[in-house]
Amino acid sequence: MKAEPRRRLETLALRKQLIGQRRVACKVRCSPPFQAGMQSAKKHEKVADESKRATRSSCRLFFPEDPVKITRARGQYMYDEKGNKYLDCINNVAHVGHCHPDVIRAAHQQNQVLNTNSRYLHDNLVDYAQRLSDILPETLCTFYFLNSGSEANDLALRLARQYTKHEDVIVIDHAYHGHLTSLIDISPYKFRNLDGQKEWVHVVPLPDTYRGLFREDHNDPAAAYANEVKKIIDQGHRKSRKFAAFFAESLPSVAGQIIPPPGYFQKVAEHIHKAGGVFIADEIQVGFGRVGKHFWAFQLQENFIPDIVTMGKPTGNGHPVSCVATTKDIAEAFSATGVEYFNTFGGNPVSCAIGIAVLDVIEKEQLQAHALQVGSFLMELLHQQKEKHPLIGDVRGAGLFIGVDLVQDQTERSPATQKAEFITKRLKEEFIILSTDGPGRNVLKFKPPLCFNKKDAQLVVDKLDKILTELEMGNA
Repeated sequence: MKAEPRRRLETLALRKQLIGQRRVACKVRCSPPFQAGMQSAKKHEKVADESKRATRSSCRLFFPEDPVKITRARGQYMYDEKGNKYLDCINNVAHVGHCHPDVIRAAHQQNQVLNTNSRYLHDNLVDYAQRLSDILPETLCTFYFLNSGSEANDLALRLARQYTKHEDVIVIDHAYHGHLTSLIDISPYKFRNLDGQKEWVHVVPLPDTYRGLFREDHNDPAAAYANEVKKIIDQGHRKSRKFAAFFAESLPSVAGQIIPPPGYFQKVAEHIHKAGGVFIADEIQVGFGRVGKHFWAFQLQENFIPDIVTMGKPTGNGHPVSCVATTKDIAEAFSATGVEYFNTFGGNPVSCAIGIAVLDVIEKEQLQAHALQVGSFLMELLHQQKEKHPLIGDVRGAGLFIGVDLVQDQTERSPATQKAEFITKRLKEEFIILSTDGPGRNVLKFKPPLCFNKKDAQLVVDKLDKILTELEMGNA
């Protein structure tokens, strides 16, 4: 047999094994990177006005009173139309760095050859699925490729319901899982401001050991928070409700950069499995080495493996790629319906080439180890600031996923919302992009590109120290 036919048969066989015949999705929108000297064609004020008219109030800009017009970016830095250089501390989408040359090269080279509907055989899809399989637990062996984190979470919800034949979902308070209607329904962060909570949605307390129900002085906060899940399940059973899934961000982000106590997921998984449901881990904000100690954030909970994992934002370093990984049993139950799952460009050659390039860069540049090293350094600096400034109530994080909880009072732990907003505006004046999260919008969040370094960390903390001192002296 000639080499090319053999390769084709091997590709077909491995595709069936890893992806199946109905499990793909991902749309491509590639544009050339900005060149260093590229100038904007429109004035800043005109763009701001046109943007406001085009999007109305549906899309709130960063720093709306004085928005920044970014014209190019590289690594952990972004540049406005005047050439000002900003340190990007929040763009976790540009996971391996803005406009990484290896990722751009992979997209360009594949675009020159082929990009097409994913119903055709292609090596890239099989190779990418195999690469993901190598870095996930063995049981998570079937993959669906899609366009966005929202699509991934929507599919995860469908998989869970088809497998369990149940409808109800348990979510964590203040969670956000995406912008599709199905995901707004399971995102307390959103639905509380819209149509309210659906009957099939059940909300459990945020496992926050700083300002939650069970705090750092509790003898077993993991068990206590997990018991709240069991209470919800028991209450639901008394009303004849049946649970499809416990759906959680591996590290709740919008909720305030929360690190669940060790053992929480394991205990929750026991409860949801006994109820006939599955555990879905949303890694869209925190996967791909960001937490440093592990490649996936759910691995911070030792000896824990979810039933379904969703991936998004960093997967394509800004290119729209996402993925759902699940078990063979769940995938087979989904395909047994006879209703094909198909998304035209999912797993297309360009998207898969980009996904592979991102994994290559993480490995080649040792970005997971870098995230651990730099994140630990940044946490140490921030803890020093906590000892110095009473406005800082808590510093928490893992790798380059860090939150600084600002409080008006150390005892009451009341959110310092206005001061947090002031700090981010002042940092912007120092050409540092940082933003806030949490129910009180008082948590400074750090989720920078993984190439963020110790020099960057020192710069941010020095500027933060300066601003906090100004606040305390009444000079701000």
